[in-house]
Amino acid sequence: MLRCSRLLGGLLHGRLLGHDAGVVPFGLVVCSSRAPKRLVESLRSWESGPYRPFAEESGVGRKIASKATESTGIGLSRPIRAWLAQLGSEAALSRHTLAAYRRDVLRFEAHCRDLQVPLTEIGTHELLSFLAAERTRGLAPASLARAQAALRGFFRFLAAEGLIEIDPSDELPGARLHRKLPHLLSAEQVERLMESPDPTRRLGLRDRALLELLYATGARVSEAAGLKGTDVLQEHGVVRCHGKRDKQRLVPLGRRAQQALARYLRQERPLLLREQRPEPWLFLSRSGRQLGRERILRIVRDHALAAGLPPISPHVLRHSFATHLLEGGADLRAVQELLGHADIGTTEIYTHVDRSRLRGAHERFHPRG
Repeated sequence: MLRCSRLLGGLLHGRLLGHDAGVVPFGLVVCSSRAPKRLVESLRSWESGPYRPFAEESGVGRKIASKATESTGIGLSRPIRAWLAQLGSEAALSRHTLAAYRRDVLRFEAHCRDLQVPLTEIGTHELLSFLAAERTRGLAPASLARAQAALRGFFRFLAAEGLIEIDPSDELPGARLHRKLPHLLSAEQVERLMESPDPTRRLGLRDRALLELLYATGARVSEAAGLKGTDVLQEHGVVRCHGKRDKQRLVPLGRRAQQALARYLRQERPLLLREQRPEPWLFLSRSGRQLGRERILRIVRDHALAAGLPPISPHVLRHSFATHLLEGGADLRAVQELLGHADIGTTEIYTHVDRSRLRGAHERFHPRG
């Protein structure tokens, strides 16, 4: 039986490419004009849920392409909307990744419009000129690599749908990133940061619990923001993190993190909950709503400054978590699992940071060490 998300993706995909409401290209899913009530509700939730920006862009239930865009003859707007709709329903990407891909391809659309190049005439030259323009604009290497990945995915989609005969992205050179060594805190600096929140002041218990959890689990900021109260399994001393592509992993909580969370859940979080509409999220704002990514970034930065440290991001705590584990003798595979890395090559960057361990190994095993 086909999943509802696939039915939804098929219906959106068919509408956005201008197909009739009958057979949809991928999966050959048949969607009649009298769609089931549950599917209609899914469409509405898609428009109002985490993919709302793409629903608004795609114009689900409204006219798809504007006359101004059609008059240019470039013909990119409708395929872009179809591609984004497919990603939103099938690729299981985070909404932040989807938003970044959307910005990249829309900038490419504007670039092609300036060049007056129609869809069928776009070649590798246009792709390279766009990436060069983005580099001149000051885009970071990682952002350029992401833009290139977005273009590859978009043109593979066009080729699969038969909208172009040759995929111009096949000729693009592979993006090579110079991996910088991550910035991290020493154990003494971590202690200073953890002591920064004043538990006697309002939100002090929340901030202490948040900082302890970020360092104890190595969670990404989006993972911390998305935690619900039910994700903390206090009886087992673990937290359930929802990583990229909605992959779940259980990460142990240290004794101090467990104590900080228990105190926050017992003393402060009940005061933040709204009586009429309580939120399920673990970390709440002063108004009782979900604590967002941007607010978490400011909390970490502000407490770092208060502790006499340079302004840091939550990702610095993630780097410190991994590096300190390796310094303590943890296995690289174990650290990979705790961080939620799909590829151990991503985790290997932390082995370059642990210089003291490498020096010790050299002195111990090298004949002239």
